[in-house]
Order: sequence, then C-alpha cells, then structure tokens
Amino acid sequence: MGNYLPSTPDERQAMLEAIGYTEFSQLFADVPESVLLTEPLAIPNGLSELEVLNKMQSLADQNTVYQLILRGAGAYDHYIPAIVSSVTSREEFQTAYTPYQAEISQGVLQSIFEYQTMICELTGMDVSNASVYDGASAAAEAALMCVDRRRKKVVVAGNAHPDVVATIRTYCWARGLPFEVVPARDGLLDADSVRTASTDAACVYFQQPNFLGLIEDAPTIVEAAHTAGAKAIMGVNPIALGLLKSPGECGADIAVGEGQPLGLPLSYGGPYLGFMACKKQMMRSLPGRIAGETKDKQGRRAYVLTLQAREQHIRREKAGSNLCTNQALCAMAVAVYLGAMGSKGLAQAAQLSHNNARYFADQLTNIPGYALVHDAPFFHEFLTSSPISPEKLEQALAQKGILSGLPVGENILWCVTEKATRALLDQAISIIREVHAQ
Repeated sequence: MGNYLPSTPDERQAMLEAIGYTEFSQLFADVPESVLLTEPLAIPNGLSELEVLNKMQSLADQNTVYQLILRGAGAYDHYIPAIVSSVTSREEFQTAYTPYQAEISQGVLQSIFEYQTMICELTGMDVSNASVYDGASAAAEAALMCVDRRRKKVVVAGNAHPDVVATIRTYCWARGLPFEVVPARDGLLDADSVRTASTDAACVYFQQPNFLGLIEDAPTIVEAAHTAGAKAIMGVNPIALGLLKSPGECGADIAVGEGQPLGLPLSYGGPYLGFMACKKQMMRSLPGRIAGETKDKQGRRAYVLTLQAREQHIRREKAGSNLCTNQALCAMAVAVYLGAMGSKGLAQAAQLSHNNARYFADQLTNIPGYALVHDAPFFHEFLTSSPISPEKLEQALAQKGILSGLPVGENILWCVTEKATRALLDQAISIIREVHAQ
C-alpha cells in the first residue's frame, strides 16, 4: 500500500515521552507478568518468496473446488462481475474505517449513500442503513425495532431459515421477549395462523422465498399481520427481487436479508452483509449507520452520518443497538455489483436461475423415486424426496466435482443459479441416474 506511511522510530519515541513514558513495555504495566510474552514465539525461520508461494499453494490444493454447486440454503454461488473486486481492492477503500470525520471521509460516505439508495430501490423501502453483519442478525435487529411497551412478542415463520429463527430466538431470550414460531402447512405459511399468532405480537417475520425455496403469498401474510396490529418484517433473497414483488409493493414495514448473493463470494462463510430497509415512519428505530446527503458551507453536495445519537458508537450501554463494526467494504461490493448489473441484469440473473432450477427439477423428477415434496411455485431452490441416502448421493457427485443439495432429513434441498450450464446439469443428472441404478 504505497500511500500508507507508518511512523518512524523517533516519532514513536516522541509520542511515548509525550505521555510520560520511555519504553513501550510501560504501557502494559497493569497486565499480569504471567501472560506477557517473555521469549520469542516458536515460529519457523523466514522463507523465500518462492518457498512461501509453494507452501501456500500446497495448502490451497487441499481445498475442494466444485465446478458445479447445487447447494444454497442461505449462501449462493452467483456470478460476480470482475469490476467488483477491481473497485473494492483499491487501497483507499481497504484501509478506510469508521467515517466519523466527514471532512476526510467523503468517498467512503458517498459509497455508503449509493449502497443505501440501491437497497431502497431494490426493496421498495424509504430508508436503508449501511448494513449489518449478516442476514440473520438483520432479521433479529428488525424484530427489536418493532418491540414497544404494549407489544413485546415476536412471531417467526416456521419455514424460515433455521439459523435465522435461532438467531431471532437468541435475541429475544437475551431481552426477555416472548417468542413464538408459526408452523407452516405443506411448506407454506397460512394467513389465518399468522393472524391468530399476531394478536398480541409486535411483529411477524417471514421469508420470501422461504427456506424450502417456495414462493409465499407475501401480500396476504403482510395483511394478516397488520390486521392483528403487528408489524410485518419480510426477509428476502435479493436476487429473487429481480422477478418477485418487492417488500414495499407487498406492504411490509421492514425488509431484511442476506446480501451475499449481490457480489460477495462464498468464502467459506464470510464476511457477508445483512441489509436492512424500512418505511419512513420507522427510520429513527433503524440500527447501525446511516449516511445522508447535505450541503457544506459553500453549498456543495456533501455526505455525513445522520439520524444517530453519539452514544450509539461511544456510550454503548445507552445504545439501542450495538452495531459498531464498519461494513462499508462489503456494502461497496454490493453497490458495485448492483451498479454493474443494473435492473435488467439483476432480472436476467434471476430469470436464468429460475429457468435452470426448473430444468434441473424436471430432469431430476423423471428419475424414479425423486419427486417434488411440495406442489407450489419456487424460485431457484426446491425440495425433493430421494430413494437413496442423501449422503451416498453427495459422495458420488463430489467425486465428479459437483456439490450436492443440502440433506434435509431424508429429502434434499437443491439450488441452481445462473452459473449452472445445461451441460453440467445434465452431467449431474447422469451421475444421479448411475447411483440410482446401482
């Protein structure tokens, strides 16, 4: 990083003396001597550049890189345009942290503002924050936004992602809030059950599509929650919004979701990004950072952090939510992805994903013993029965460089994105037929 200039030894010594010390060890005077490092770490001697490269390559060779991924369940293998990493790898973005000082953070603040604008356009909402850690924590934070003195119960759809349900349950447990799961019927939510459970609830959380890949009747579920006096939180797959109605069009109060499909690689689980957006009436309850547009003294356009109490970052014990880590780099990746794809590109990625999933489902269900578990429309994930052990099938596909769907009991949850070619899908079907015939 050529623009990064570290302090010199003389400068560091001057800083020490300015605070009344002469050695760095004096800064740790209160640390017990038993935990201090008194001798060098047992680290091997340094290697040459070539030796390091060979060592890292040998470690990388132990990874399994699949040519086709048929598993989703919350993390999806979508194509990422080259411009995403080209922009986000620039050193001025990678070294940036919390943009408290607006006068020296205009570039980062503008990137956050652009991200928020795109999320609002995508979800049909009025206000977006600068993201949270992941989709699960976004859902949990949204639930806390809705709780007030009169209504404290949180209702969650039973067909939502199990990890999201568990995260919301943990947040409610920590706050002492009532928590209820509404069971699904034949894979889908029942509006009457939602309405009954929401009678004394602060909010209802559901997903579109749900964990089983099925498309819910979102407007009806939102109406059921509102009829009972509860807020509606809609968790969405952002790619699916290229085809489906947005949360805003469905009447939801808050939209949340996992932003990983929007330009973030799978990367063995992270870092990911949780997006949050809401209606204007709830914007002052929105946690995390929000970048706003204003004007400076000369009347020029400028960007600042807005709608936040200072204790949100400094006096954590008084904060409504303790979201303090900067997610700006992941948010920028999402903004670059959406900017590169545009509305037409996003819709095309969604349509290709659906078409590929439909093709694979049709081919798979032609094999005896494989059938769709639910007779309902799906986006790009679907659950099938399996006449053989899902683990056995997984091993057979892995030997050919294909990651199988996710075992769900005796069934398998499959996922297909726009990256899957017909040739690879046909190869997967051929392997499944061979295993079935054994």
